[in-house]
Amino acid sequence: MQLYLIDIALFVLFFLVVVGVSMYKSRKEETGEDFFLASRGLVWPLIGLSLIAANISTEHFVGMAGQGAGSAGMAIASYEWMAAICMVLVCLFFLPRFLRAGIYTMPEYLEYRYNSTARSLMAFYTMLIYVFVTISAVIYSGALALNTIFDIKLVYAVWMIGGIAALYTTWGGLKAVAWADLFQGSALIVGGAITMVVGFAAVGGVENFFEYNADKLHMILPSDHPVLPWTALVIGLWIPNFYYWGLNQYITQRTLAAKTLRQGQIGVIFAAGLKLIIPFIIIFPGIMAYQLYGDQLTAAGATTDSAYPLLIRNLIPSGLRGFIFAAIAGAVISSLASMLNSASSIFTMDLYKQHSKKDASGRALVTMGRITTVIFVIIGCMIAPNLRHPSLQGIFTYIQEFQGFISPGILAAFAFGFIFRRAPASAGVAALVLNPIVYGLLLIFFGNVPLFNELGLTIGKVAFLNRMAITFTVIIVVMGLLSYFRPLPEPKVLPVRQEFDMKASPEVKWLGIMVIAITLILYIIFW
Repeated sequence: MQLYLIDIALFVLFFLVVVGVSMYKSRKEETGEDFFLASRGLVWPLIGLSLIAANISTEHFVGMAGQGAGSAGMAIASYEWMAAICMVLVCLFFLPRFLRAGIYTMPEYLEYRYNSTARSLMAFYTMLIYVFVTISAVIYSGALALNTIFDIKLVYAVWMIGGIAALYTTWGGLKAVAWADLFQGSALIVGGAITMVVGFAAVGGVENFFEYNADKLHMILPSDHPVLPWTALVIGLWIPNFYYWGLNQYITQRTLAAKTLRQGQIGVIFAAGLKLIIPFIIIFPGIMAYQLYGDQLTAAGATTDSAYPLLIRNLIPSGLRGFIFAAIAGAVISSLASMLNSASSIFTMDLYKQHSKKDASGRALVTMGRITTVIFVIIGCMIAPNLRHPSLQGIFTYIQEFQGFISPGILAAFAFGFIFRRAPASAGVAALVLNPIVYGLLLIFFGNVPLFNELGLTIGKVAFLNRMAITFTVIIVVMGLLSYFRPLPEPKVLPVRQEFDMKASPEVKWLGIMVIAITLILYIIFW
């Protein structure tokens, strides 16, 4: 796609405003609380849009749209619509506990509930996944989109994305990220809506789209479906959703920075409402791309990951290209910035401060956070170009498979600890130790990894969401046995650093009920 001078000027202007405003708003970050938690002063519009901007990336524009164009179709929207329900439950039941404890990071909570070993294990696992999987995957998927749509060389796109994100994240921490997300979150929603409208025009209108793609517009797929069987929808998908929205540092960090519990809860519900429209602006265009360019997406060597970029490349007219360019780049940069800030938070607060320098000053913590941000983005940019290998089976699958090594165990440790207050420290540690072992064995023997297939180790195929569910169940059973035979003599009492009413206000409850009701209606419509 050719970019004209006006397109380039619009792109540059957009990011000058984003970087300029975010750096100005975060110019006085001096302490760890300032840098990592925006001085605990975020209000609900910033929290809501920042959650969406952190979440929606080219992982969605490339991976989710690609799954929509492929065999999953509209069923992949469950990641968004079930997330909306999970987010409501998280804001009502998880968030009050975390804010009351006044934590900086999610691993920190595990130390208060179990012990320092559980905290260190979660911090170590999370660091590995962030640096070597999610950061590099987001950089790659963004670079692939820019390469496909705008003919920017992959390696140049990789370093451009990494450089812009590192610039304002290193400068101002979470506050800079949140203010940048205000612009980038809005831009990606508007840009996605424009693409959807243009796509409807290209396929002959809404009625023709629904008629032609009727077989792809179902939320419930057969139990033997290789990507998203209905069994995984009912059981397995809740695990990554609750982990992602309730316990994943780069998402929860902006809720931990909420000015009040009410501001945090309304911000999460606002984001949940926005999640309901995401399938229409991302998955619909992916299905449209298959309708228009199916032969190109199924050609030898091609993957459906190119569906959304191909649609934009062929349909977006001159004059809108610069804005779409900025929206797509902004989507990946906002997610990357959030991951970098959270990865540096976990390294600084859970590893460096805990094990190396317990008496580090606020300024020293900020300096360490900035140094690690730069190191992590360099590592991610070096790994990213290698993720194009076809054996990885698409970037969306790559990310989800690796999340399975940590998410069931982390969710089990938190959820079990919430419910059973006499659960011993050994139960929390066991959950984190068992997760990679159990899930790894299931991946080897029941996954779809080419290497293990060639070695003859694979004895069956089980969808990765079902493997997550099995792993979660095994861990819960082990935690239950440990708690039964070696319970704590007294219920665990957690620290209280912020006093407030743990009950949600009536308006928060009604807003949450409304989001859940709309979600259920959407499921009925696309059953």
